[in-house]
Amino acid sequence: ARTRIVLILEKGALNTKALVQQTRLSYSSVRYHLRLLEIEKIISRKGSKPFSWELTGVGQQRLTNLQKS
Repeated sequence: ARTRIVLILEKGALNTKALVQQTRLSYSSVRYHLRLLEIEKIISRKGSKPFSWELTGVGQQRLTNLQKS
């Protein structure tokens, strides 16, 4: 689920509702994984409520490493 979220956010920042629609996961599942990705500093919140989520530099670097594997 986190990999799907990161791959979607690679294309640009999205809010939670859009991520739910694109991943076809439940809202609570997406929120759970967003929280974990934020703790790991792979994504960050952008703007004010409703927040958009975007990849951080660390997240982009990890995604590049994932794609090389």
